[in-house]
Amino acid sequence: MDSFKKGWFTETGVLNSSTTNLSIRVDQIIHEQKSDYQNILVFQSELFGRCLVLDDAIQCTEKDEFSYQEMIAFLPLNSHRLPQRVLIIGGGDGGVVREVVKHPLVEQVVMCEIDPAVVDVSKRYLPFMSAAFDDPKLRLLFEDGYEFVKNHPNEFDVIITDSSDPKGPAECLFQEPYYRALYRSLRTGGIICCQAESYWFDLTFIKQLVRKCRGIFQSVRYGSTQVPSYPSGQIGFLVCSKDQSVDFADPVNKFTAVQCTGMQLRYYTSEIHTSAFRLPPFVQKELDSV
Repeated sequence: MDSFKKGWFTETGVLNSSTTNLSIRVDQIIHEQKSDYQNILVFQSELFGRCLVLDDAIQCTEKDEFSYQEMIAFLPLNSHRLPQRVLIIGGGDGGVVREVVKHPLVEQVVMCEIDPAVVDVSKRYLPFMSAAFDDPKLRLLFEDGYEFVKNHPNEFDVIITDSSDPKGPAECLFQEPYYRALYRSLRTGGIICCQAESYWFDLTFIKQLVRKCRGIFQSVRYGSTQVPSYPSGQIGFLVCSKDQSVDFADPVNKFTAVQCTGMQLRYYTSEIHTSAFRLPPFVQKELDSV
């Protein structure tokens, strides 16, 4: 693979540039295969632990995955007064569903993952990610998530899209027709949360996403988290609601310190939730201009 050079895995993780790379030393290749949809790689790193790579892009590492999984799950869930029925698009590594089923108000989770091989690899090699695949709240489907939402209107309180970068098969998950399909699949007051790239490298792209969603949803915000194994160390989420009164920076469901400990949360707190929407001035200025 071109990504391997003298024992290092190198990712070029910028949408519109090839000038910035992230390299991680590979101590051992655990597994590699080509599925019907993508190349799958698992390797061991002294610093990051087990690492999952899809099509040469790091998806998660044992060291820092929880900062992504907890935020993409609880930013929307705790912004909804009663998130009983949840849909996850993608997320085959299991991290998002692991967090979603912890929420005390969630009663049922439907997960649509297009590639069964990712789930299988996670179960075999990433046990810290895949523990919730046997949870009774979960209904796991192996099918196209976009097609699923088009055929299930008015069914979900929260929809989370845990997608790879907008290249190849995932590109449609960042386009206006997909967001309109998500809108129709939500119940009254429903909320979506989608992976929305890094403001350090992809601010123009993020502005395009915000513009699209403001033409569909009544409330739209971009929240941020830190993930050191991603090329910029930062990634964001687009959260949108059918309810104009939703203030994403002020969660309606607030976890106590005891709850966070009991749920084994390592990154998310109610205070972190609020701070996720306190963006640097250069970012906020650009998003306010949309």
